Parts: sequence; C-alpha cells; structure tokens
Amino acid sequence: MSNRLLFVLPLVMLLMIGGFFAWSLTSGRDPQSIGSPLVGHAAPAMDLVALRDGQPRLTTASLQGQVTVVNVFASWCAPCRLEHPMLMTLAMDKALRIVGINYKDKPADAQRFLQQLGDPFVAVGSDPDGRAGLDWGLTGVPETFLLDRQGVVRLHRPGPIDERWLRDTLQPLAATLAR
Repeated sequence: MSNRLLFVLPLVMLLMIGGFFAWSLTSGRDPQSIGSPLVGHAAPAMDLVALRDGQPRLTTASLQGQVTVVNVFASWCAPCRLEHPMLMTLAMDKALRIVGINYKDKPADAQRFLQQLGDPFVAVGSDPDGRAGLDWGLTGVPETFLLDRQGVVRLHRPGPIDERWLRDTLQPLAATLAR
C-alpha cells in the first residue's frame, strides 16, 4: 500500500498544480490589472536629481498643480521603447504634462535614448539606485501613473501603455481630472 501511495501522491500533486495553472490561464483575469496601493493616495515623497543639466530637481511638490502623467522608464527596457510612441502622442495633449523617472539607468544612456526616440517629458528625474522606484511600488518598467492636480495617484498601469489603453482609459480620465 505505501509503495502505491508513493507513486500516486506525486501524480496527484502534479494534477493539482496543473489544474491551478490551467485555471490561471483561462480565468479571464487581466495581468495588467494588478492595481497599486498608491491609487487614491498622494504620490510618494521623492527628491530626484534632474536627468538634464540645468533643470530643477524632480520633487513631489513639482507633481502638483496640473494633471500629470508619471512614466517610469529605462534605456535598457525593450517595452519602454515599444510604448514610447504613445508617450510622444500623449505629449501633444496640453491639458496634462508628462514627467519621467529614469529607473536604474546611466544618465548618458537615458539621454541618448531620449535623443533617439524623442523627448515627451517636461521633466525627468534620475533614480539610479531604484529607491524612488521602491517608493512607487514598481513591479518592473515601464510603469505609468496618472496624478490629479493635488498630486494624488488616480490611475496606475504596470507594463507598457498601448493605443487602446491610452484612448479608452488614460485620456478620458485625464480630461475629467483637468476640468
């Protein structure tokens, strides 16, 4: 009996694990809907050196006063390159501003990235050690946050933004917040 149990028990465990993975893949959950504990709360405190020489530091206070999109990116991040055209499109919307946080990157690499692809940001802070990223609760890069005029996080998008999300989610909420 015990020899048979030793054969059946791993099989039962394998079936249970397989069942869990099958449920996860077919449950209809959107992996982009992880959510953020920051939504509904003030943006985390930060004081970052500006990526560009001669610009002021990027601080929490500088995120207030206007509807703001905060995009966390890095030059080494392939999905950041994919989403960059969406940021360039968004930069044309004068009802909001786009601020960048350059995450765990060399300033020269980040500057070259923005020179090659275009610079949609009114300000960019450098987060070389990732401390600000931890405070923002990053799960990876890119990540995008929408803040209201008071600096309260109203929307969070882990992963790259796409045209559909930009059109159907971010822009309508940004327009509502800008009123």
